[in-house]
Amino acid sequence: MTHQPRHQPIPPLWLCRTCAHPWPCGPARLALLHQYADNHIGLTLHLATLHQQAVTDLHDINPHTGPDPRTLHQRFLGWIPRHHRHTTDDL
Repeated sequence: MTHQPRHQPIPPLWLCRTCAHPWPCGPARLALLHQYADNHIGLTLHLATLHQQAVTDLHDINPHTGPDPRTLHQRFLGWIPRHHRHTTDDL
């Protein structure tokens, strides 16, 4: 049986199920970094997919003022560490 991380999102509000902070909250970010420690691209793709879903959901909830695109980008993708492994192909 796999252990499900506690800090999960509640769509369509995109709040954390455990702490009620905007998801991904701090503990969720740490868990995601651990879960995807060897797969930076996978983490980015996973969060990009969730980001798009959150944009749609939050806009549907409040279409007049909608979510701020910059804030949502920072919330879902802007915090991901930028890794680049240099290879001999880079030289």
